[in-house]
Amino acid sequence: MLDIEDRLTLDERSAVDFVLGLRKRWSDTVYPAMVAEFAATDARPGSVAEAEAPLHGLPLYPWFSHLERVQQKMLWKIAGDAVIARREDLLEQFAEASGPGELVLDPEVPLPDWYTDYDIHVQPGGVFSDDLSAYVYEFGARIVMLRDNDGYKFHQLFATTALPEIPEARRVLDMGCGFGKSTRPLKLRYPTAEVIGVDLAAPGLRLAHAESAETGLDISYRQADARASGIDAGSCDVVTGTMLLHEMPGAVIKETIDEAARLVRPGGTVAFLEFQPTGDPLRDATIFEHAERNNEPFFRDLFGNDLVAMCEEAGLENARWTPFDERSSGMSPTGWGQRREWHFPWAVLSATRPES
Repeated sequence: MLDIEDRLTLDERSAVDFVLGLRKRWSDTVYPAMVAEFAATDARPGSVAEAEAPLHGLPLYPWFSHLERVQQKMLWKIAGDAVIARREDLLEQFAEASGPGELVLDPEVPLPDWYTDYDIHVQPGGVFSDDLSAYVYEFGARIVMLRDNDGYKFHQLFATTALPEIPEARRVLDMGCGFGKSTRPLKLRYPTAEVIGVDLAAPGLRLAHAESAETGLDISYRQADARASGIDAGSCDVVTGTMLLHEMPGAVIKETIDEAARLVRPGGTVAFLEFQPTGDPLRDATIFEHAERNNEPFFRDLFGNDLVAMCEEAGLENARWTPFDERSSGMSPTGWGQRREWHFPWAVLSATRPES
């Protein structure tokens, strides 16, 4: 398939490199300098709320917050322009998709207000409004992750370190699969299984199907709400979701966990790759504010609700959060360690269905 980055003009490449460099320096230079400013004050916060006022008073804070929002908007402008310039070629790839796997779209699936009312990640129009939005999101996501997730290393690590080995897995479900970056590693992890990706956004599903077919992976993609997947109860060895729950209100998070618990077979695993507070009030305050500047209004629902209890109420056991180090090791029970740069506090919520 056509990879937009292989066709960038010199001007487009320069623009991408500029935003990538800006994002890196925001993370590894501006943030540590702001942390040093904070350390030089008398503030010794015991909570995120106590950290916010002194944080906002720092000389570097306006630069830190402004650069985060601006580089995100620049990113989507560059990605959107690059995609639109190749519109016909990209749309043709959907029509020409052939190979194993299945794509089932349902235009009658209602899109909830909490999903449509925000341009998530500041991406204009969100990920559902136009077929090209999937290409824009795929292209932009590479830069958001500082090119460290090229080849979807994070998702490969999640599949290999957070999920159990099941030699003859029968069915695996990926909730909120987007354009398939999380689903394809599941098929590689469980080659004997029927792997299904569900998502609300038809554009992402079209791209996911086209790319899976291109690589010869037999994956089914279905347009559905994760809370009502339409899949038989107790039929899945593994149910996953990556970066899904933090984009949902608290009540919807619970409904999604309830559906995962309904779907997983006795002895099977439920696992969500998400985020959790690090325990450092300053760092965690910047995580909360990242969500607000990035048009992700439900981050506080993720952090403010007891998802372990939700899993237990849904009939799951051994529910727990485990830190996840995206740089190399994946699951990291000892924590994130000391990290100078700003980073996402990845963590895995996992639980199992009792055998009886």
